[in-house]
Amino acid sequence: MVYSSDVEHSLDRKLLVLIFKPMNTMRKVADCRLFPSENNCTLTIAGSEEEVLDAATAHAIASHGHADTPELREEIRRTLQDEE
Repeated sequence: MVYSSDVEHSLDRKLLVLIFKPMNTMRKVADCRLFPSENNCTLTIAGSEEEVLDAATAHAIASHGHADTPELREEIRRTLQDEE
């Protein structure tokens, strides 16, 4: 049997973990509006650096015809900005 005080304690503990979880990774942003393109792309991608790098690379390949190369990934990585 679970008592309400047990549930409350469990929820309090989870909430504290969420509140005090260290934010050791700054979210990054890739903004296609900052670069000239034929289709005037307005896509913005935000998340962890690796998430944004993967998504922005996939977008560059699918929407802008780039090849998936280490150079493309490095160029994208250099253009990532910290989320404000």
